[in-house]
Amino acid sequence: MTTYAVAHVQTVDIGPAIVEYLQRIDATLAPYEGRFVVHGATPDVLEGEFPGHLIVIAFPTREQAESWYGSPAYREILPLRLEHSTGAAFLVDGVGADHRATDILG
Repeated sequence: MTTYAVAHVQTVDIGPAIVEYLQRIDATLAPYEGRFVVHGATPDVLEGEFPGHLIVIAFPTREQAESWYGSPAYREILPLRLEHSTGAAFLVDGVGADHRATDILG
C-alpha cells in the first residue's frame, strides 16, 4: 500500500540552506522509490485556513518511507530544512481503489 510523506510548510526562508536541501533531496528519495506528488503548490482553500504550502511524497510501502526518513543521506540534509522553515511532517498510509468511507466504521 502506498505511504505518503506529507509536510505542511507554514514558513520557509529561501536562502542557501534551502536551495542546497532542494538540490540534494531527490538523490535521497531515489533508493526508496519516493516521488513527489505535490510540491509547494499553494492550495485553493475551500474551508478553514491553511497558511503555507503542501508537499506530498509517495512511497510504494511504509517500510520504504520510514527507511528514507531515517536514512543517513536524508538525515544529513534534514537540518537544512528544519533550521530554515516551520511546519509539520508526517507519514500516512493510503487506501486501496476499492475503499469506501464506511470502511472506517469497522
